[in-house]
Amino acid sequence: MRFVVHPPELLSQWPESELAYITGFDGRVFPTRTEIRDGIFSCQRSFSDSGKVSVPWPVDGIGRPVLTTTSLRERDEPYILSLELARGKLAQVRDQWSAWEMARMTIPNSFREIQKQAFKAFAHASTTQHDLDECTKSAQTSIQKACEAADILSHAYVDQRMKSINRTSSHAPSLLGASMDSAVLSPTGSSIFLKTFNTASVPMKWIDIEPEEGNYQWQLTDELIAFCSQNKLITRGGPLINLEPGGLPQWLKCWAVDFLNLASFVCDFVDTVISRYTGIVRIWEVTSAGNIGGALDLNEEQCLSLVARTLEAAIRTDSDSQFFVRIEQPWGEYQRQGAHRLSPYQFVDALIRSNVGLSGVSLDINVGYSHRACFTRDMLSISKLIDTWSLLGLQIHVNLCCPSLASHDPLASPQVSVVNNALRDVWSEALQAEWMEQVIPLLMAKPAVTGVFLRQFSDEVPHRFPHAGILDSSGNPKQINESLQRQLRNNFNES
Repeated sequence: MRFVVHPPELLSQWPESELAYITGFDGRVFPTRTEIRDGIFSCQRSFSDSGKVSVPWPVDGIGRPVLTTTSLRERDEPYILSLELARGKLAQVRDQWSAWEMARMTIPNSFREIQKQAFKAFAHASTTQHDLDECTKSAQTSIQKACEAADILSHAYVDQRMKSINRTSSHAPSLLGASMDSAVLSPTGSSIFLKTFNTASVPMKWIDIEPEEGNYQWQLTDELIAFCSQNKLITRGGPLINLEPGGLPQWLKCWAVDFLNLASFVCDFVDTVISRYTGIVRIWEVTSAGNIGGALDLNEEQCLSLVARTLEAAIRTDSDSQFFVRIEQPWGEYQRQGAHRLSPYQFVDALIRSNVGLSGVSLDINVGYSHRACFTRDMLSISKLIDTWSLLGLQIHVNLCCPSLASHDPLASPQVSVVNNALRDVWSEALQAEWMEQVIPLLMAKPAVTGVFLRQFSDEVPHRFPHAGILDSSGNPKQINESLQRQLRNNFNES
């Protein structure tokens, strides 16, 4: 796939070009290599076929969301990239418009008007391809208007869906929570947590609980579980097994070449933790990052087998609880590097077909970061993602994360840094709160979503994601705190 990028100086201001990838008709991401030569941007894969190209693209007033072309055939003559991205965004907006209108959703007049402007600009761009300046200018206008139309359509869906829920006496997801840490046990932290959330996600990291073989450190976990019990919080435990690089205890490294014994150790830990908290914790995240892997250099097949075996062990220990697996990068961007055969969706589908008793999936949507994070997408794309995962017939939990500052965070993982041009402005407390105010109601409007969780509670204790908590490094609440409390009052039927 070859594309003209105009104006040429854009190429030097577009570092995201190397993140582009090609998808097939079923949404699978193919290993993709990108190259810029003589002003032509090309995406290459190992075989010839039609496909869609996805890439973060600069859009004035919006940021650099991932945009996707329609399905294109390979040809010698290069396409004009901005024109094809405009075509793809318009197609996405119109398809969703048609689907929701058929479902008897009322379409706002403001959407119809802006959509019309987007199409008019696209039509002009299509007829002026001989004049690159005029064509790309109109194409960019079309993209911007199409993104605005998508935003209006998404807000209309959320508003009408929540009104419908209230009319029919149904309820939004009963779980609004956050991952706990030691800051929750302080007087200020506990007060804020209880006012903001009705659910707690208690991390149970193997590397912290059993840093040395047979030497268990339960104190912090026990204190967090006791806090949840005393305050009658619904409790989700885990993930128990983290399959990302460095996610498993170092003492397991000698067993990496003996998969059968390694699996026995893993299942034994799962059995130990669940047995300890049976009857207290009813929802478990058994594994995380199994779809991407990286721990102990396990291959994809071994990761899938390990996840299936841990689920079996968990269900044998406590058949009355619900068991989830956490999926990183649920759009599958990591597949562009060519190290994985299964998409995230196929990974979970294989678990379902194994009949291991999976209750649901827990999807990580963490934007604004550089390492193992999702590319930035608009609300319509997030809506489409949830609709796609809903087809599996499982419960869906969503774990959210975005930064409140762009500066260095000394307590965060050194591997993770903030990507500062993801949205329309520099990351700030206001922008963090705004993004959460948009995405949380959208997720609550989806019938399959039964829980929404923040990945991080406080920035004052060691953490993974820079500036992602609702408390800052001094333990003071950020702007997002007020927004979350409002969500709890208005949408979770809390007084």
